[in-house]
Amino acid sequence: MPTNIHEKKFYPWLVVCLLWFVALLNYLDRQMLSTMKPSMMLDIPELTKAENFGRLMAIFLWIYALMSPISGIIADRLNRKWLIISSLCIWSAVTLSMGYATTFNQIYILRAIMGVSEAFYIPAALSLIADYHQSNTRSIAIGIHTTGIYLGQAFGGFGATFSSHFSWHLTFQSVGFIGVIYSVLLIIFIQEKKAYTIDVTQRITFGTEIKKMFKGLGILFGNIAFWVLLFYFSAPSLPGWAVKNWLPTLFSETLHLNMAQAGPIATITIASASFFGVLIGGFISDKWVMRNLKGRIYTGVIGLALTLPALFLVGRGTSMETILTGGILFGLGFGIFDTNNMPILCQFVAPRYRATGYGIMNLAGISAGAIITEFLGKAADNGGMGHVFVLLTVVVVVAIIFQLVTLHPKTINMIED
Repeated sequence: MPTNIHEKKFYPWLVVCLLWFVALLNYLDRQMLSTMKPSMMLDIPELTKAENFGRLMAIFLWIYALMSPISGIIADRLNRKWLIISSLCIWSAVTLSMGYATTFNQIYILRAIMGVSEAFYIPAALSLIADYHQSNTRSIAIGIHTTGIYLGQAFGGFGATFSSHFSWHLTFQSVGFIGVIYSVLLIIFIQEKKAYTIDVTQRITFGTEIKKMFKGLGILFGNIAFWVLLFYFSAPSLPGWAVKNWLPTLFSETLHLNMAQAGPIATITIASASFFGVLIGGFISDKWVMRNLKGRIYTGVIGLALTLPALFLVGRGTSMETILTGGILFGLGFGIFDTNNMPILCQFVAPRYRATGYGIMNLAGISAGAIITEFLGKAADNGGMGHVFVLLTVVVVVAIIFQLVTLHPKTINMIED
């Protein structure tokens, strides 16, 4: 790493910028599959059945969810720089390998491996950013990082376009290769920064690590606010993942478009609105929390409230204008909600347990996403996907009420006991 660059005032923002591109690749690599189904099913006939495609999307989510708490625990104990680099390198290699797959089972196994590798990124990256950015810049820093996620989602919509002009094999191979090369840049510039100390003189044994793991889990689950955050995070994940994984299909079927058109329209609509949502939500939250400790919570609630009319428009809309309006509202609202999850967690959980906490939240949220992804696959085969989107408004309303009534932060930034 260049001498003393990590001591410069701009370095915390350089960390955000470097991780921004990793976040973009994180979602680009996983999202491309959702729009390349028409090209891929010419070579892999099992993908002609929506239920099989749902299984393919869901295996990633289940593995990702189950690995998230483990990755969080590890990130709180080890060097997050190397966890981030290893994660990027492995999932990029998996993406590259998908370009050489010839059977459904090969794609299925590779998606499972991708779930393992990608699970190590978000808890480590967000807790690292939270340690570099305190109180009045935390939400906007995480918001900027999150724009990478949404741009990756948007670019994933072009998977169908690229695969129709070239091939789905070359699309996977090219994006995977870029990720492997970029990991070298992270080795040079990323620096770890723990907001707490780890006793490196203490002998590390399996037994002591297990005790520390259960101690951390005990502290988290003994915190009532953390239980509320689990529900608050997972309930909106039902419509969130439903939109991410199935909106291109809904656009295609409802508006009678081929996937090469529907994919970019759907993903760009959601992602571009979410791009602005995370920036708006981050800016408002950082200002509001300085005047009111519940400012971040109120900001997140505003975001979720915007998703309610959006789900009705997406689920019941029959015209391009109606569905696009729903997509824009959903993206904007979900972005405002999404950028405040880690900052809200920081108000209730000390730095030593934040990656673990976010990993557990990922487990809850993505498990909900896996359930709805499989369910919508079956609904698509039966032609009833639209009404499911409308029914998901119920869980969002419950999450809003639950959060407003029960969360009462006492500080902007929880510190070590």
